[in-house]
Amino acid sequence: MDSPDGITRIRLDLAYDGTAFTGWATQPGLRTVQGVLEDALATLFGRSEAAPPRLTVAGRTDVGVHAIGQVAHLDLAPDQLDQLERRPRGRGAGAAGVDSLARRINGIVGQSADVQVLTARHAPDGFDARFSASWRRYEYRIADAQALRDPRTRAFTLWHPAALDVAAMDAAARGLLGLHDFAAYCRPREGATTIRTLQEFGWRRDADGVLIAHVRADAFCHSMVRALVGACVAAGEGRFAPERAVGIREEARRTSEFIVVPARGLTLVEVGYPADAELAARAEQTRAKRGLPDAGPID
Repeated sequence: MDSPDGITRIRLDLAYDGTAFTGWATQPGLRTVQGVLEDALATLFGRSEAAPPRLTVAGRTDVGVHAIGQVAHLDLAPDQLDQLERRPRGRGAGAAGVDSLARRINGIVGQSADVQVLTARHAPDGFDARFSASWRRYEYRIADAQALRDPRTRAFTLWHPAALDVAAMDAAARGLLGLHDFAAYCRPREGATTIRTLQEFGWRRDADGVLIAHVRADAFCHSMVRALVGACVAAGEGRFAPERAVGIREEARRTSEFIVVPARGLTLVEVGYPADAELAARAEQTRAKRGLPDAGPID
């Protein structure tokens, strides 16, 4: 996407292990995903007269949350784009231009780093990584007493000491679907709405017996996914009936009946966007709907 002033918008698809990051958003003195990537961009475009590119992300994940399907965008000035057209010396005949951006960023952060740019490409007209998004999908993994506890997956799987009833958890999850006020499942932030459309929520066991939740919504407020999972765990332990999850939502206030689960088991797996022709309209609609101060990090 090129603007009249020659600025070109680039879409990045990202993956990261959130264990050693203090969330997505840049914070002074702390290691964050945005901070690492923007430092790499500042190094890459250090000779440009334009300001180093900044990243706009689809979902500002919180401390310890992972991603395999995160999306961000950045805007490049003409001289920054020209720099990508020049192949680095002594590095073979690799791709140049925007197609080389992912490789160059990964070369700076490290090929074995805990954040990687999967792809970089020209963004369609009207694309905004945050406001054009139609939905976000998360996965939460729990290895209970019935599951294989594979130490190789401990960084992104919660180990739970008791056996859980997956049918009760699934019933609790499915009862929460739809457009509702999820204030009972969100950490309150002044001026931020807690009304969301929960499009998908269900539980299953994989081949190793690990419990996996797939959660999809138009957007999530702070700690919402981990709170929803916590309510399902309470139902799975038999601490309350599955339908109580809906009762808690309808009461629209925080409760001590369940525990918000740790971030370790949570991964952002996909962000959905409308057709290219609808991107600008979707972004405008989302901005108008929210019209509120930035609510900070989400799950």
